[in-house]
Amino acid sequence: MPAATSNFESFFDRDSEPHVRGYLHRSEKSTAGLILTHGAGSNAQAPLLVAVSEAFCAAGVTVLRADLPYRHVRQHGPPGPGDAARDREGLKNAVAAMRKIVTERVFLGGHSYGGRQATMLCAAEPELLSGLLLMSYPLHPPRRREQLRVQHLPNLRNPALFVHGTRDPFGSIEEIQGALKLIPGGTRLLTVDGAGHDLDFKKKAGKSLPAEIVSTFQDFFGLGG
Repeated sequence: MPAATSNFESFFDRDSEPHVRGYLHRSEKSTAGLILTHGAGSNAQAPLLVAVSEAFCAAGVTVLRADLPYRHVRQHGPPGPGDAARDREGLKNAVAAMRKIVTERVFLGGHSYGGRQATMLCAAEPELLSGLLLMSYPLHPPRRREQLRVQHLPNLRNPALFVHGTRDPFGSIEEIQGALKLIPGGTRLLTVDGAGHDLDFKKKAGKSLPAEIVSTFQDFFGLGG
């Protein structure tokens, strides 16, 4: 895989409300696009998202790291109880913005909360996208296994790649495997041994993770490597 590059540009699309704001990693040879969003309490500048975006761009995929709409309003803190629907509308607008840039398939995903909102959007509107990349899907709150967030998964018909740590308190590997059985679309699970909810990206062992995600994604979705 070619070496990643840190070149990207600020991105702002005002054609719809909520607006689309973030950072675009543009690959000139790309015909496919990927939108990545962040977890609750984070933003589009999260180091994991930056590294994964760089790795995909180096592999020929144009990537938009997008701030969810709640982050447009508040610079810090998690989303509020009433933010989710607007955040999903923002994701839908980001897909429309990406379709102005690339000519073929568009994918959507993100880390934790961002990935969950992506699955909910696709469960309601499966025709929007070609597939999903879900890093550390928050299956339930820590220590609250009875509060499973799986109600929409039987309606998820888009193929999805899940990336999950074996020590994630938001869902064990066994729980994630059980949830994947609810999804009628094709799925694949990439496990990260010993990693927690942050996928241990900042540790030495996690530095190779972005390349592994890209390689698995290319194989699963049949993108040229």
